[in-house]
Amino acid sequence: MNKISLIKFDNSFYKPGSKVKILLWYLVNMFFFKSSFIFPSKFKTRILRIFGASVGKNVLIKPNVNIKYPWFLEIGDNVWIGEQVWIDNLAMVSISDNVCISQGAMLLCGNHNYKKETFDLIIGEILLEEGVWIGAKAVVCPGVKCFSHSILTVGSVATTNLNPYSIYQGNPALKIRERKISSC
Repeated sequence: MNKISLIKFDNSFYKPGSKVKILLWYLVNMFFFKSSFIFPSKFKTRILRIFGASVGKNVLIKPNVNIKYPWFLEIGDNVWIGEQVWIDNLAMVSISDNVCISQGAMLLCGNHNYKKETFDLIIGEILLEEGVWIGAKAVVCPGVKCFSHSILTVGSVATTNLNPYSIYQGNPALKIRERKISSC
């Protein structure tokens, strides 16, 4: 029976940016985003734009948010990103308008191929369409699309796409009911 051999791991194919750019972002991320100090969201969105992110209007970014590579990030208008959110965007993460990502949630664009002895890196883009809500401590896995107004409830894990106007719960997340939105 074959075994995993991490000594054979090689992700040299993956080149997310220059070492200088990555180092500079690491420092900026550590001081202004992963910090408990409350910096204004407008300041944070300006920094993200400088590093290549596309960021809309009225974006709220709470303290202790970790963003891997802002040049692989698109954020629409009126987006809320809660405390301790981890956007591990080894690939593109697209967040549409009016999306809420609650505290401690993780958007994970990377995984490993457990079937190969070399444990190869696998990456996949994430899409959060308009009106999506990712609950606290929920996880969105690589390649997942959360379609319009879907909800991933607290502590749930999305391993497959979420249908529009649907609520998902569990690990792996399963549809539990339709989302109905009433007018004011």
